[in-house]
Amino acid sequence: MDEVVNSVAIAASEAFPVWSALGPNARRALLNRAADEIEARADAFVQSMHEELRASEPWARFNVMLGAGMVREAAALTTQITGEVIPSDKPGLLSLALREPVGVILGIAPWNAPVILGCRAIAAPLACGNTVILKASERCPRTHGLIVEAFEAAGFPSGVANLVTNEPHEAAELVGTLIDHPSVRRINFTGSTVVGRIIAKRAAEHLKPVLLELGGKAPLIVLEDADLDEAVKAAAFGAFMNAGQICMSTERIIVVDAVADAFVQRLAEKASSMPDAAVGEQVDHAAAASVRRLVDDALAKGARQVAVGATVLDGLTPAMKLYHDESFGPVVGIIRVADEAEAVHVANDSEYGLSAAVFTRDAARGLRVARQIRSGICHVNGPTVHDEPQMPFGGVAASGYGRFGGKAATDAFTELRWITIAGEPGHYPI
Repeated sequence: MDEVVNSVAIAASEAFPVWSALGPNARRALLNRAADEIEARADAFVQSMHEELRASEPWARFNVMLGAGMVREAAALTTQITGEVIPSDKPGLLSLALREPVGVILGIAPWNAPVILGCRAIAAPLACGNTVILKASERCPRTHGLIVEAFEAAGFPSGVANLVTNEPHEAAELVGTLIDHPSVRRINFTGSTVVGRIIAKRAAEHLKPVLLELGGKAPLIVLEDADLDEAVKAAAFGAFMNAGQICMSTERIIVVDAVADAFVQRLAEKASSMPDAAVGEQVDHAAAASVRRLVDDALAKGARQVAVGATVLDGLTPAMKLYHDESFGPVVGIIRVADEAEAVHVANDSEYGLSAAVFTRDAARGLRVARQIRSGICHVNGPTVHDEPQMPFGGVAASGYGRFGGKAATDAFTELRWITIAGEPGHYPI
């Protein structure tokens, strides 16, 4: 394993000087070609995601569409990596703040949205002039391999975009070895909070910065003045899209008592009418069993099941594991509260802080509530599941730190340097 890691890390390191010196429009052209190559492989992605992950064809094609969008957004960034001239108190001194590429970036992508998150792990680092190593998920090595294949077909030089795969039992050792390698300068990881903590600790031993996008327990608040039909649509989509296997999935629906009965009835009807094909399958039997245990625990402690398949549980309380634990499956719990203040309190009663949503007909009220929720993302009158390549994406607390997307990515994948040029003779006290 050490030989494999050393070989790919050295290849990436040796490719860095030439790639980082390439002009922004040349990098842009290659990235746009890579996006085209990803789209050209849509059928192959559909097949590999189905075989490796039980993914539905609509979900796979959505992955291809948004993954290609991630790459095109990165292409647009190549001329946006700018600096500034900072006024200096020293006469004749030109003071510059410059953003420069870092070196070799390790990107670790998960399986649940493999094309989207695989592309996100490498596209912006490449746009910034870095070389990358994509550590594929052991659940979908073929799917992640297709991404790097697309970059190679687009004409990226050897060593610029690299792939490493592994057997499940090798994951911890492989990642640790990659983090330890002196050629790897930064790491971005999308995955569980448990693993994210391990990666952050390992990287900290080498003082290597890490961008972490981890788990979530997204709350969706329904206030008494909400459009219930819109709230139901957003809640069902957010909770059950891709069988709830999205980091932003709606896990807790917090409803004010005044409209709780009406909302629960409508959501139960919506969930019960959703075909299995629309919800999709969980990745394996172990994942399904984990969700079943959470449901059984909640039912044993007094929750009421109002929809099956796409499972809705009413009466969720802090005594239930589902209240705290990320389910990552097609189940959502409803928590009834007295008013707005209690809704905000409950929304913040979680170690996580990735995505959130608030439904109200009063936009000013929605903004006020959104600003009180501790999360990296909050949508007023929209679902918790929403991503666009140009937006700053990431969480707080146990959901991680740092931001993917748009100009925020340039902060994550460049070094900010201060350089001065003296234009007058110096005057010194000694």
